[in-house]
Amino acid sequence: MPEIADIIRCHGADYLERFGAGMLPSHLRAVRDIAECRTESFGGHLAVCDHCGIWRYSYHSCRNRSCPKCHGNDTEKWLDERRSELLPVPYFHLVFTVPKELHGLFRTHQRVLYAILIRAAASSLMDLARDPRYVGGTIPVLCVLHTWTRALLYHPHVHCLVPGGGLADDGGSWLPARKRFLVPVRALSEIFRAQFMELARKAFPDQAFPESVWHTPWVVYSKPTIQGAEKVLMYLARYVHRVAITNNRILAVKGDTVTFRYKDSRERCWKTMTLSALEFMRRFLQHVLPPGFHKFIRLWRGPLLRPPRPRQSRASPPDQRTLALHLSQSATDHKRHPGSPTHPGRLKILHLPPMSGRFPRGGPLSAIPQEGATVNRAHSPTFTRRPPPPACAPCRAQPHTYALATPTTTPRPFLTPPTDSGLSLPQPKEARSPCLIHRGKCPIVAPSAPIRR
Repeated sequence: MPEIADIIRCHGADYLERFGAGMLPSHLRAVRDIAECRTESFGGHLAVCDHCGIWRYSYHSCRNRSCPKCHGNDTEKWLDERRSELLPVPYFHLVFTVPKELHGLFRTHQRVLYAILIRAAASSLMDLARDPRYVGGTIPVLCVLHTWTRALLYHPHVHCLVPGGGLADDGGSWLPARKRFLVPVRALSEIFRAQFMELARKAFPDQAFPESVWHTPWVVYSKPTIQGAEKVLMYLARYVHRVAITNNRILAVKGDTVTFRYKDSRERCWKTMTLSALEFMRRFLQHVLPPGFHKFIRLWRGPLLRPPRPRQSRASPPDQRTLALHLSQSATDHKRHPGSPTHPGRLKILHLPPMSGRFPRGGPLSAIPQEGATVNRAHSPTFTRRPPPPACAPCRAQPHTYALATPTTTPRPFLTPPTDSGLSLPQPKEARSPCLIHRGKCPIVAPSAPIRR
């Protein structure tokens, strides 16, 4: 099944040649990371089954938050944490949108206006909910920013998940809202527009905003979660660590066109759309957020609501002794065999590539496998995909050490032009490391079982 990475590998060079001079650094990095995700460029780790001896080489992922193949574990973790914070009350789903006249300003000042959009949506909702006619208390709000439609068009808006009730001013009682009504959306729309424009004018005092924004209705959607709050959380979690589209929605890549499916919200049915590859990449990359920008926030007040967990400080780079200790501990970590859940063997990590000093985004030790976790990324030289055998013929019982393949000294181009009409992934060259005990002069014993990846 085609993926976004295949589209970038096939047509990324043409896209960069045409638009590369005006692309943002975050867009360039997204293109590079997605194209090299789970390839030899990010290295990998080697594991062997302690029961049948099957070798397994796993490539590391890029961990770019725009990559559709990464952050599966982070998405599940985020969803579990949000589920644990749900209150046993009905919930409401609200959506705040802005008129098209402001889309040009949003593209130019993404970091500032995205933050103002989230702040204005949450503040206007909490202010109106404090009215005694509706809730009369402080409501908690979960806000998630989306910048796309289902057809990948540019449409910045904010999704809010709100419980049907709030905390009274005394901090000791809960004030429930009506069963199917939270606040009037027309009044909420006017308050949201006023607060957004006030914050935007303070941020850009010299910017001329179009007068039509005061006469165009700002659409605000509000509806109770009939199927439950978890259904909305599952939809929001799908794109918290990703953007715009997933790989399973891409149907075909033929020549210079890309066909994907999307759901029409008006007709409530799935449709297909065919775009040129360059137009598809343009629509996808326009939703890559500025570096360091957080697309969701949680606002809470009072003792009845669970506060967010405190942030952990970024760890300092460890010394060689600490790295050696973690590597020795990780060498005994085990994971289940990939072939079958009933297989009696477990995978044992034998070797990791040397760390090159540039640590992954998750911290200096995030590339080292921990117990029960999956290795995601390591910035390391390229080494062989097919591992050496565990021992040579003359001394099978002796412990052996095999050298890595020679690291690549010149950077490999991250875009591989297609050699045929089909899609092909870049494959590394096979290399076998010599036995360090016998200086490569001993006969090599091939593994008894085929290598599975």
